[in-house]
Amino acid sequence: MREKEHRRRPIERHADPYRVKKSGFAEADDDILRPGAIVGRNAVIEALRAGRPLDKVYIAKGDTDSALGHIAARAREAGVVVVLSDRRKLDMLSGNQAHQGVVAVEAAAEYKTIDDILAIARERGEPPLIVVCDEISDPHNLGAIIRSAECAGAHGVIIPKRRSAGVTAIVSKTSAGASAHVAIARVANITQALRELQKAGVWTYAADAKGGACLWDTDFTGACAIVIGSEGEGLGRLVAETCDFTVSIPMRGQISSLNASVSASLILYEALRQRMGYNGAKQV
Repeated sequence: MREKEHRRRPIERHADPYRVKKSGFAEADDDILRPGAIVGRNAVIEALRAGRPLDKVYIAKGDTDSALGHIAARAREAGVVVVLSDRRKLDMLSGNQAHQGVVAVEAAAEYKTIDDILAIARERGEPPLIVVCDEISDPHNLGAIIRSAECAGAHGVIIPKRRSAGVTAIVSKTSAGASAHVAIARVANITQALRELQKAGVWTYAADAKGGACLWDTDFTGACAIVIGSEGEGLGRLVAETCDFTVSIPMRGQISSLNASVSASLILYEALRQRMGYNGAKQV
């Protein structure tokens, strides 16, 4: 009998660490999942760090992990309602993704404009570096592209409204929170968007596995937009024809093309190398 009591005591001592006396949390409610769900600890922390507008942060009820306590505290400091929920609710909100005990719901998907992206470049005193995604429908690919864009210092990502993944929970999670730090513009027509960029003095580079100048021989130090097509179809005809240049990645294996997100990463990092002035092992 004593042994059983001894085993029960830690449960009593470790009562919910997120509970506060004067209702620092809301009770779990019946909100329906919206497309703007942010799933997983890193993604939610980055969203809070970036100051993204969040409606609520849902935390697993009874979980004693200090990392979740830290997220809850950060959310309260930002004025975000924190809701304690059971695992089934979190599973539903996350679409049964690996949520790690936390899901945040955005107030609304906050898309930027092309002008916003160009303004960010001006504020940084840098020539624009932009990624344009032509019908990237796989959310994992889009999330990976956004992550690479953020890491390489790109000023924004442009996606179409149709036939493309939006900034969903999967995209946010795959980007490891990078979608909270990169301006993302959603446009009605990619071809028109390219023309708008060109009028603003931005050179547009179509990534094409079938031909074009080698990326190592291409100058990315000026204002440029790298245009990436879908894995299955590649770039649309009008999109490819509208671009100023075509650039390719050298291939020596038996497979004829790379994953779209890998292609975007390689070109972005060649642009970054050039902009940082690196030539081999020596900085010039």
